[in-house]
Amino acid sequence: MTCTFCQIIERKIPADIIYEDEYVVAFRDKNPMAPVHVLIIPREHIAGPLAFDGENSELAGRLIAAAAAVARQEGLADDGYRLVMNQGRHGGQSVFHVHLHVLGGRYMKWPPG
Repeated sequence: MTCTFCQIIERKIPADIIYEDEYVVAFRDKNPMAPVHVLIIPREHIAGPLAFDGENSELAGRLIAAAAAVARQEGLADDGYRLVMNQGRHGGQSVFHVHLHVLGGRYMKWPPG
């Protein structure tokens, strides 16, 4: 069975895609937790942050670079934004395809959880 995010990449499930390149796809979260809430996913299926290794670790940097591009595109660069990546159920991961949340458009409180 293909995961939800893989189906978005394959255009089998609709999503509001706002950025993509040969490595990543970025789309608006369906249940936003901030005025701007974008998910950035690698095109390669990787279950979560623990699955990054020497073979695919460059994708982590590509996710962050894409987040910077999305932040500029969405007008978040000047005031700031938050990046979140969850691992496992207790970490808040609900789709087991690694993804980076870009949240912005309001002040982010600390601690977050």
